[in-house]
Amino acid sequence: MRVGAFVLAAQFPGQGQGEALHRAVRTAEVAEEAGLDSVWLAEHHFVPYGVCPSAVTLAALLLGRTRRLRVGTAVSVLPNTHPVALGEQAALLHVTSGGRFTLGVGRGGPWVDLEVFGGRLEAYENGFPEDLDLLRRWLTEPRVGAAGERHAFREVPVVPRPAEALDGDGTGPELIVACTSPSSVRMAARRGLPMLLGMHCGDEDKAAMVALWRETALAAGHAPEAVRAAGHVSAGVCQLADRTADARETLLKAMPGWLRQGLDAHVTVDGRQRAMRDPVAYTELLCDLHPVGTPELAADRLAATSERTGITRFALLTEGSGDLAATEENVRRLGLEVLPQLGP
Repeated sequence: MRVGAFVLAAQFPGQGQGEALHRAVRTAEVAEEAGLDSVWLAEHHFVPYGVCPSAVTLAALLLGRTRRLRVGTAVSVLPNTHPVALGEQAALLHVTSGGRFTLGVGRGGPWVDLEVFGGRLEAYENGFPEDLDLLRRWLTEPRVGAAGERHAFREVPVVPRPAEALDGDGTGPELIVACTSPSSVRMAARRGLPMLLGMHCGDEDKAAMVALWRETALAAGHAPEAVRAAGHVSAGVCQLADRTADARETLLKAMPGWLRQGLDAHVTVDGRQRAMRDPVAYTELLCDLHPVGTPELAADRLAATSERTGITRFALLTEGSGDLAATEENVRRLGLEVLPQLGP
C-alpha cells in the first residue's frame, strides 16, 4: 500500500496566501521525513479554496526539495493550457527528477478560468479527449503533429524526450486522469490510464468505478495483467488524534469556514447556477468516509477501503486543521503510527 499527502494549499479564514503556500511546502518536506510515498498537488485559480495556480510549478520546487518522494499533480487542469506546453513541462520534470513525477490531469469545471485563459466553454465540454490524446502522444512518441478540431500543427520533435531520463525506466511519466462520472471512467479505461477518484466518494462508489474501468479496459483490448496493475489513486482526508472525537472536532472547527469561503468564490464562465454543499454536513461526511480518528482506526479504514475497492494508492488531505504545526504533526503521525500497521 502506498500512502501520500494530498496538498490543496488551502487558505483558511484569516490566513494569507503565503501562509497557505508555506504549509503546502512543509507538508511535502515532512512527508518525505515521515516515510510517506508521495505528495499530490492541487491546482486552482482565483479562489482561496486552493491558492496554488500551477501544480507543475510547485511540483518542480518540491522535486528539488526532496530526494525520494514521488510528486504528482492532482490535477493539472487540461482545458486551461495547451497539451504540448503541459507535456513539455511534464517531460522536463520526469527527466530531471529521475522519474519521480506523476502527471495527473482533469477536465476541471465550468469556471471563469476558461474565459481568462482562452479555452472557452467548448474546451471544457468537448475538448478533453482530444487534448488528452495529444498529451499522451507527446509523452510517448519522438515526433508529434496534430490534425484535430482543436489542435493542428506540423510534426515537430519532442524535446526533451521523457524516455531520456537517466534514472527512469525508459518510459514517460505516469499519466493519471481524474474521474467523476461513468463517461470519464470509460474514457480513461479505453486508454488504459489509471484513475484519481475524489474524496467525496465512498467505498461503494469507488468500487463500482473500478469495476467499470476494468470491464471497459478489458473490452478495449488491454492485457489482463496491465488492468490488474492499473494503480488507481483514492483521494481522502486524514486527521489523527489520540481520541477519534478529538480528530473529528479539529476538522469540524476548521474546515467548514474554509469550505464556505473557498467554494463561494467559484464563478462560472456562463452564469449557470451551482448547487453548493453544506460545509458542515460535507465535513461530517468526510469524517465518516475517511481515516479520521485514532491511528488504529485510520489504518483499519485504509485497509478496508483497499479491500473493498482494490485500490492500494491513497492521497490524503492532512491540512484540514488549517494550522501549520498541527499539519506537520498529522503528517508525522500518519507516517510513523499508521503506515507500519499497513504492512510493506
